[in-house]
Amino acid sequence: MTDAAPRLYSRAFWAMSLANFSTAAGFGVFFLFPLFIEDRGGSEADIGIIMGLFGLAATLCRPWVSNLVDRAGRRRSFTIGSLMMVVLPVGYMLLSGPLAGVYPYLLVLRILHGIGMATCFTAAFTYVADIVPPERLNEGIGMFGISGLIGMAVGPALAEFALNHYGFTAMFGAASLLACIGLVAHLPLAEPLAESLRADGEATFFGILKRTKILTVALLAVMFGVGQAGAGNFVAPLAAARGIAHVSWFFVAYSLAAAAVRLSGGRLADRVGELRVIPYALVLTGAGLAGISLVQHGLTLAMLGAVTGCGHGLLFPSLNSLAVRGEPSQIRGKITGIYTGALDGGNFAGSILLGYIGEYLGLQVLFVVAGLVLVCGLMVLPRAVDRPGGGMQR
Repeated sequence: MTDAAPRLYSRAFWAMSLANFSTAAGFGVFFLFPLFIEDRGGSEADIGIIMGLFGLAATLCRPWVSNLVDRAGRRRSFTIGSLMMVVLPVGYMLLSGPLAGVYPYLLVLRILHGIGMATCFTAAFTYVADIVPPERLNEGIGMFGISGLIGMAVGPALAEFALNHYGFTAMFGAASLLACIGLVAHLPLAEPLAESLRADGEATFFGILKRTKILTVALLAVMFGVGQAGAGNFVAPLAAARGIAHVSWFFVAYSLAAAAVRLSGGRLADRVGELRVIPYALVLTGAGLAGISLVQHGLTLAMLGAVTGCGHGLLFPSLNSLAVRGEPSQIRGKITGIYTGALDGGNFAGSILLGYIGEYLGLQVLFVVAGLVLVCGLMVLPRAVDRPGGGMQR
């Protein structure tokens, strides 16, 4: 990063993008984990609890993780998270027998796995916010996010291949190997803004959360997380119930559409303001999720994956940029932690809520509810909006 004109697409940017891709791909393998739960005799409610616990752990650890990222550094924190993501999938290989017999052990694994993923994502996105030019913040975060989206498309596809040909052990092995690539890829990187990494002692995690802008972004992120719970945890069971082969097509279409949106309009939100983009993103994502309730064929499922992915491609970087724009580097880890933690909190709540809706009202109602939650974000967004300049009160 030069003093005069920092470059967006630096070597550090690409190296962290590779690390993020590999970590996200390892995470994406577990989009098919509900099939393991069902194979061991679990129900939709079990899927909701077990998958949701990942999000709960990732949420509850965020104050600690965010402080770690601001005090110990972005790169060091990513190293810790990467090591966890390499080791933990091996633990899943040791699970045997009916679900009831391994439930406590599985819950511990999901808690640790959630902490590892929270550490990686918080550190990676804070690192990128530090190294990209401020006037291209939305573009930088959006383009960096493509690495994760592609990873989350590759992960389920590799998982499906490994599962169909070699079983669940190979699927978990693939997750560990992918995370190992991320561990190796980021090690040569230097710590960004090393002289600024002493956290502001007066700016606590919960103190920052009370700011109007940050609280509003967090509420929207919770709603976004509920939608992600529907897409990530229940598409595979719905496809299986309706006899739709190749469920990975949904995740591939989802991720490629989100990436295409960022490639074609990466600077849109930087030019017009995040607040003008977010409403369209909420509607697109919500409509795609609700439409899944009507799916009967693989092609339709893939098309709705693309619609939902377009909304995600706009929504994630816009909310992230809105949260960190104009904030000092000393607290960006906490702000990023609040945003990503709210996403995980919504994912957890959505997993539990949608799991029970699916159990008692059916998968069709589940996806309608998930879509409506996103659309309800339109009622949250206008609060505390400072219209001139498209900004938001702090």
